[in-house]
Amino acid sequence: MTFSPGADVGGSGAKRRGRSTAIVGGGAVGLVAIAVLLLNAFTGVDLSGLLGGAPGGSPQGGGAASAIAECETGADANANDDCRMAAGSIVVNQFWQERVEGYREPSLIIVEGTTSTPCGTASNAVGPFYCPSDEGVYIDPDFFAVMRQQLGASANELAQLYVLAHEYGHHVQYLVGTMEAFPNNGAGEASNGVRTELQADCYAGAWVGAMTELTDANGTPYLLPPSQQQLDDALNATASIGDDHIQAQSGMVNPETWTHGSSEQRARWFTRGYEGDVGACDTFAAAARDL
Repeated sequence: MTFSPGADVGGSGAKRRGRSTAIVGGGAVGLVAIAVLLLNAFTGVDLSGLLGGAPGGSPQGGGAASAIAECETGADANANDDCRMAAGSIVVNQFWQERVEGYREPSLIIVEGTTSTPCGTASNAVGPFYCPSDEGVYIDPDFFAVMRQQLGASANELAQLYVLAHEYGHHVQYLVGTMEAFPNNGAGEASNGVRTELQADCYAGAWVGAMTELTDANGTPYLLPPSQQQLDDALNATASIGDDHIQAQSGMVNPETWTHGSSEQRARWFTRGYEGDVGACDTFAAAARDL
Protein backbone atom coordinates (compact mmCIF):
# COMPACT_ATOMS: atom_id res chain seq x y z
CA MET A 1 0.00 0.00 0.00
CA THR A 2 1.38 3.46 -0.98
CA PHE A 3 -1.46 5.97 -0.74
CA SER A 4 -3.33 6.72 2.46
CA PRO A 5 -6.63 4.91 1.80
CA GLY A 6 -8.75 7.88 2.86
CA ALA A 7 -6.80 10.57 1.01
CA ASP A 8 -8.82 12.68 -1.43
CA VAL A 9 -7.24 12.21 -4.87
CA GLY A 10 -10.16 13.34 -7.01
CA GLY A 11 -9.94 16.15 -9.53
CA SER A 12 -6.47 15.47 -10.89
CA GLY A 13 -7.40 16.54 -14.41
CA ALA A 14 -5.64 13.49 -15.88
CA LYS A 15 -7.21 12.15 -19.05
CA ARG A 16 -7.27 8.78 -20.78
CA ARG A 17 -6.79 8.73 -24.54
CA GLY A 18 -6.09 6.22 -27.31
CA ARG A 19 -7.38 2.91 -28.54
CA SER A 20 -7.20 -0.39 -26.67
CA THR A 21 -4.52 -2.09 -28.74
CA ALA A 22 -0.97 -2.27 -27.41
CA ILE A 23 2.04 -2.38 -29.72
CA VAL A 24 4.40 -4.16 -27.34
CA GLY A 25 3.64 -6.53 -24.51
CA GLY A 26 3.75 -10.07 -23.22
CA GLY A 27 6.38 -12.48 -24.39
CA ALA A 28 6.18 -11.57 -28.08
CA VAL A 29 8.74 -8.76 -27.86
CA GLY A 30 11.95 -9.67 -29.68
CA LEU A 31 15.43 -8.14 -29.33
CA VAL A 32 14.80 -5.53 -32.02
CA ALA A 33 11.60 -4.44 -30.31
CA ILE A 34 13.36 -4.34 -26.95
CA ALA A 35 16.08 -2.12 -28.38
CA VAL A 36 13.54 0.28 -29.86
CA LEU A 37 11.54 0.30 -26.65
CA LEU A 38 14.60 1.12 -24.60
CA LEU A 39 15.85 3.81 -26.95
CA ASN A 40 12.46 5.45 -26.63
CA ALA A 41 11.93 4.98 -22.91
CA PHE A 42 12.04 8.24 -20.96
CA THR A 43 12.64 10.35 -24.08
CA GLY A 44 10.48 12.27 -26.49
CA VAL A 45 11.95 10.51 -29.53
CA ASP A 46 9.55 8.14 -31.25
CA LEU A 47 11.08 5.10 -32.98
CA SER A 48 8.01 2.88 -32.70
CA GLY A 49 7.67 2.80 -36.48
CA LEU A 50 10.53 0.30 -36.46
CA LEU A 51 8.21 -2.13 -34.74
CA GLY A 52 5.63 -2.03 -37.49
CA GLY A 53 3.37 0.34 -35.59
CA ALA A 54 2.29 3.76 -36.74
CA PRO A 55 5.04 6.19 -37.62
CA GLY A 56 5.29 9.38 -35.64
CA GLY A 57 4.05 11.45 -38.57
CA SER A 58 0.72 9.64 -38.88
CA PRO A 59 0.00 7.82 -35.62
CA GLN A 60 -2.96 5.53 -35.25
CA GLY A 61 -5.67 5.97 -32.71
CA GLY A 62 -6.10 9.51 -31.41
CA GLY A 63 -9.54 9.34 -29.89
CA ALA A 64 -11.33 11.65 -27.54
CA ALA A 65 -9.92 12.16 -24.08
CA SER A 66 -11.94 10.99 -21.10
CA ALA A 67 -11.59 11.47 -17.36
CA ILE A 68 -10.08 8.73 -15.20
CA ALA A 69 -13.12 7.04 -13.67
CA GLU A 70 -13.42 5.72 -10.12
CA CYS A 71 -10.39 7.65 -8.89
CA GLU A 72 -11.46 9.51 -5.78
CA THR A 73 -9.56 8.03 -2.84
CA GLY A 74 -6.14 6.71 -1.97
CA ALA A 75 -7.69 3.26 -1.86
CA ASP A 76 -8.65 3.67 -5.53
CA ALA A 77 -5.07 4.68 -6.35
CA ASN A 78 -3.69 1.64 -4.56
CA ALA A 79 -5.94 -0.65 -6.59
CA ASN A 80 -5.57 0.75 -10.10
CA ASP A 81 -2.54 1.81 -12.18
CA ASP A 82 -4.42 4.54 -14.07
CA CYS A 83 -5.71 6.07 -10.86
CA ARG A 84 -2.27 5.73 -9.26
CA MET A 85 -0.79 7.88 -12.02
CA ALA A 86 -3.60 10.43 -11.76
CA ALA A 87 -3.32 10.60 -7.97
CA GLY A 88 0.45 10.79 -8.15
CA SER A 89 0.21 13.80 -10.45
CA ILE A 90 -1.64 15.72 -7.73
CA VAL A 91 1.14 15.09 -5.23
CA VAL A 92 3.98 15.80 -7.66
CA ASN A 93 2.33 19.05 -8.73
CA GLN A 94 1.95 20.14 -5.12
CA PHE A 95 5.63 19.39 -4.52
CA TRP A 96 6.76 21.58 -7.40
CA GLN A 97 4.29 24.37 -6.71
CA GLU A 98 6.08 24.82 -3.40
CA ARG A 99 9.52 24.94 -5.05
CA VAL A 100 9.18 26.63 -8.44
CA GLU A 101 7.76 30.14 -8.70
CA GLY A 102 5.16 30.35 -11.42
CA TYR A 103 4.92 26.58 -11.72
CA ARG A 104 2.18 25.42 -14.07
CA GLU A 105 0.90 21.88 -14.21
CA PRO A 106 1.57 19.76 -17.27
CA SER A 107 -1.25 17.76 -18.76
CA LEU A 108 -1.21 14.05 -17.92
CA ILE A 109 -2.46 11.66 -20.59
CA ILE A 110 -2.94 8.01 -19.69
CA VAL A 111 -2.48 6.22 -23.01
CA GLU A 112 -4.50 3.21 -24.12
CA GLY A 113 -2.77 1.54 -27.04
CA THR A 114 -1.57 4.50 -29.15
CA THR A 115 -2.36 8.16 -29.43
CA SER A 116 -0.91 11.08 -31.35
CA THR A 117 1.14 13.84 -29.72
CA PRO A 118 3.18 16.77 -31.07
CA CYS A 119 6.27 14.70 -30.27
CA GLY A 120 5.15 11.57 -32.14
CA THR A 121 3.17 8.48 -31.24
CA ALA A 122 2.62 7.65 -27.57
CA SER A 123 2.33 3.97 -26.70
CA ASN A 124 3.86 1.35 -24.44
CA ALA A 125 6.35 0.72 -27.27
CA VAL A 126 7.60 4.28 -26.92
CA GLY A 127 7.55 4.32 -23.13
CA PRO A 128 6.61 7.24 -20.88
CA PHE A 129 7.77 10.63 -22.09
CA TYR A 130 7.39 14.36 -21.66
CA CYS A 131 6.54 16.48 -24.70
CA PRO A 132 7.60 20.14 -24.33
CA SER A 133 5.51 21.21 -27.33
CA ASP A 134 2.25 20.73 -25.43
CA GLU A 135 3.70 20.44 -21.92
CA GLY A 136 2.25 16.96 -21.70
CA VAL A 137 3.28 13.82 -19.85
CA TYR A 138 2.25 10.62 -21.64
CA ILE A 139 2.20 7.25 -19.88
CA ASP A 140 0.78 3.90 -20.94
CA PRO A 141 0.56 1.82 -17.72
CA ASP A 142 1.12 -1.31 -19.82
CA PHE A 143 4.73 -0.15 -19.95
CA PHE A 144 5.13 -1.36 -16.36
CA ALA A 145 4.36 -4.89 -17.52
CA VAL A 146 7.01 -4.49 -20.23
CA MET A 147 9.50 -3.40 -17.55
CA ARG A 148 8.78 -6.59 -15.64
CA GLN A 149 8.79 -8.95 -18.60
CA GLN A 150 11.66 -7.52 -20.63
CA LEU A 151 13.88 -5.64 -18.17
CA GLY A 152 13.58 -7.72 -15.02
CA ALA A 153 12.16 -4.83 -12.99
CA SER A 154 9.62 -5.40 -10.24
CA ALA A 155 7.81 -2.17 -11.27
CA ASN A 156 5.49 -2.05 -8.29
CA GLU A 157 3.70 0.96 -6.82
CA LEU A 158 6.60 3.22 -5.82
CA ALA A 159 8.57 2.35 -8.94
CA GLN A 160 5.59 3.44 -11.03
CA LEU A 161 5.41 6.72 -9.13
CA TYR A 162 9.15 7.19 -9.71
CA VAL A 163 8.52 6.91 -13.45
CA LEU A 164 5.79 9.55 -13.19
CA ALA A 165 7.92 11.89 -11.07
CA HIS A 166 10.86 11.50 -13.49
CA GLU A 167 8.72 12.78 -16.37
CA TYR A 168 7.46 15.67 -14.26
CA GLY A 169 11.10 16.44 -13.57
CA HIS A 170 11.53 16.99 -17.30
CA HIS A 171 8.60 19.40 -17.20
CA VAL A 172 10.36 21.39 -14.49
CA GLN A 173 13.54 21.42 -16.59
CA TYR A 174 11.52 22.87 -19.44
CA LEU A 175 9.85 25.51 -17.24
CA VAL A 176 13.03 26.78 -15.60
CA GLY A 177 15.05 26.83 -18.83
CA THR A 178 17.36 23.88 -18.26
CA MET A 179 16.50 22.30 -21.59
CA GLU A 180 17.25 25.56 -23.41
CA ALA A 181 20.47 26.20 -21.51
CA PHE A 182 21.81 22.67 -22.00
CA PRO A 183 20.55 21.42 -25.39
CA ASN A 184 21.34 18.06 -26.88
CA ASN A 185 25.07 17.84 -27.63
CA GLY A 186 25.24 14.19 -28.62
CA ALA A 187 25.71 10.99 -26.67
CA GLY A 188 28.29 9.99 -24.09
CA GLU A 189 28.79 9.53 -20.37
CA ALA A 190 29.02 13.27 -19.66
CA SER A 191 26.64 14.51 -22.37
CA ASN A 192 23.85 16.97 -21.69
CA GLY A 193 21.39 14.17 -22.36
CA VAL A 194 22.82 12.03 -19.57
CA ARG A 195 22.95 15.02 -17.21
CA THR A 196 19.33 15.86 -18.04
CA GLU A 197 18.14 12.34 -17.31
CA LEU A 198 20.16 12.01 -14.10
CA GLN A 199 18.75 15.32 -12.87
CA ALA A 200 15.20 14.09 -13.56
CA ASP A 201 16.05 10.95 -11.55
CA CYS A 202 17.34 13.16 -8.73
CA TYR A 203 14.19 15.29 -8.84
CA ALA A 204 12.10 12.11 -8.60
CA GLY A 205 14.12 11.01 -5.58
CA ALA A 206 13.61 14.42 -3.95
CA TRP A 207 9.87 14.05 -4.42
CA VAL A 208 9.87 10.58 -2.88
CA GLY A 209 11.80 11.97 0.07
CA ALA A 210 9.17 14.66 0.68
CA MET A 211 6.01 12.95 -0.52
CA THR A 212 4.65 12.05 2.92
CA GLU A 213 4.68 15.74 3.89
CA LEU A 214 2.11 16.60 1.21
CA THR A 215 -1.54 16.54 2.27
CA ASP A 216 -5.03 16.87 0.82
CA ALA A 217 -7.43 19.68 1.77
CA ASN A 218 -8.40 17.80 4.93
CA GLY A 219 -4.79 17.47 6.10
CA THR A 220 -4.58 13.76 5.30
CA PRO A 221 -1.15 12.77 3.95
CA TYR A 222 -1.54 11.59 0.39
CA LEU A 223 1.13 8.94 0.75
CA LEU A 224 2.33 6.65 3.50
CA PRO A 225 6.03 6.44 4.44
CA PRO A 226 7.70 4.05 2.01
CA SER A 227 8.98 0.74 3.31
CA GLN A 228 12.52 -0.35 2.55
CA GLN A 229 11.09 -2.87 0.12
CA GLN A 230 9.29 -0.11 -1.75
CA LEU A 231 12.44 2.02 -1.88
CA ASP A 232 14.36 -0.98 -3.17
CA ASP A 233 11.66 -1.39 -5.82
CA ALA A 234 12.12 2.21 -6.96
CA LEU A 235 15.90 1.78 -7.05
CA ASN A 236 15.42 -1.43 -9.01
CA ALA A 237 13.47 0.56 -11.59
CA THR A 238 16.24 3.15 -11.94
CA ALA A 239 18.79 0.38 -12.42
CA SER A 240 16.70 -1.51 -14.96
CA ILE A 241 16.68 1.47 -17.32
CA GLY A 242 20.39 2.27 -17.07
CA ASP A 243 22.16 2.47 -20.41
CA ASP A 244 24.60 -0.28 -19.48
CA HIS A 245 21.78 -2.63 -18.48
CA ILE A 246 19.86 -1.77 -21.64
CA GLN A 247 22.86 -2.34 -23.89
CA ALA A 248 23.75 -5.57 -22.14
CA GLN A 249 20.51 -6.97 -23.58
CA SER A 250 22.23 -6.94 -26.98
CA GLY A 251 25.61 -8.06 -25.64
CA MET A 252 27.55 -4.82 -26.17
CA VAL A 253 28.03 -1.96 -23.70
CA ASN A 254 29.38 1.26 -25.19
CA PRO A 255 29.50 4.31 -22.85
CA GLU A 256 30.13 6.61 -25.81
CA THR A 257 26.55 6.03 -26.93
CA TRP A 258 24.89 6.56 -23.55
CA THR A 259 22.01 9.01 -23.36
CA HIS A 260 20.57 8.33 -19.88
CA GLY A 261 23.40 7.16 -17.63
CA SER A 262 24.38 3.84 -16.15
CA SER A 263 22.31 1.83 -13.70
CA GLU A 264 24.65 2.86 -10.90
CA GLN A 265 24.44 6.54 -11.81
CA ARG A 266 20.66 6.55 -12.03
CA ALA A 267 20.25 4.85 -8.67
CA ARG A 268 22.86 7.13 -7.09
CA TRP A 269 21.29 10.36 -8.29
CA PHE A 270 17.84 9.17 -7.25
CA THR A 271 19.27 8.51 -3.79
CA ARG A 272 20.99 11.90 -3.74
CA GLY A 273 17.67 13.61 -4.34
CA TYR A 274 15.91 11.41 -1.80
CA GLU A 275 18.42 12.36 0.87
CA GLY A 276 19.00 16.00 -0.09
CA ASP A 277 15.97 17.50 -1.91
CA VAL A 278 16.20 19.37 -5.22
CA GLY A 279 19.21 21.45 -4.15
CA ALA A 280 21.34 18.33 -4.49
CA CYS A 281 20.35 17.79 -8.13
CA ASP A 282 22.64 20.07 -10.15
CA THR A 283 24.06 17.45 -12.46
CA PHE A 284 25.25 20.15 -14.87
CA ALA A 285 27.70 21.52 -12.31
CA ALA A 286 29.15 18.09 -11.60
CA ALA A 287 32.49 17.13 -13.09
CA ALA A 288 32.33 14.17 -15.46
CA ARG A 289 34.03 11.92 -12.90
CA ASP A 290 31.36 12.82 -10.32
CA LEU A 291 28.32 12.02 -12.46
